[in-house]
Amino acid sequence: MAITDWPCSERPRERLLTMGAQALSDAELLAIFLRTGVKGKTAVDLARELLTEFGGLRPLLEATQEEFCQAHGLGAAKYVLLQAVLEMAARHLEAQLTTGNCLQNSTQTKRYVQSKLRHYSHEVFAVLFLNSQHQIISFEELFRGTLSAASVYPREVVKQALLLNAAAVILVHNHPSGNTEPSPSDCYITEQLQAALELIDVRVLDHLIVGNADVLSFAEKGLLTAGV
Repeated sequence: MAITDWPCSERPRERLLTMGAQALSDAELLAIFLRTGVKGKTAVDLARELLTEFGGLRPLLEATQEEFCQAHGLGAAKYVLLQAVLEMAARHLEAQLTTGNCLQNSTQTKRYVQSKLRHYSHEVFAVLFLNSQHQIISFEELFRGTLSAASVYPREVVKQALLLNAAAVILVHNHPSGNTEPSPSDCYITEQLQAALELIDVRVLDHLIVGNADVLSFAEKGLLTAGV
């Protein structure tokens, strides 16, 4: 039976319009993105099959172009569309944070840094440079590879903070393993950057670690050095 033959209350598009996108399942959201199914399968059937094949919505969204295009019912056109949708979502979050307070919008801030870093298979250390109202000036990816106290250079962070006339920063890096538990090296790097940035009167508001499904906040965990 085609989706158009379903009762209106069961059709994904109509359910979204009446109940909001948050009320839909992953399969229903994906079905709306797909628009059509394939021979013998509705868009919802295809969406469920794809979610099973990829192991969930997130692995599908983060699949490489080759992996994505090899799946039945997908292809280059849908891959391009997906990348455009994901980038629009990231830019929407960024636009909200350029006019709002990052500390007051911590959920949006976490979503934003997740959208930027969680797809990397290697570690990336980035910094959100903020103005005096704690609004985003710039998001800069500064260091890549296996991060350690020797590979994250405080002078480079200080240099960029001065260049951007930042009043505060939020440090960010990802853990490709998915585990957000901070390592001793993570804590040491944070202390070193706090001390270096304090010399130019720039506050470290937080250090966020991006994992698979969540983001750990040093500030929320009480891990920032007191008085810095």
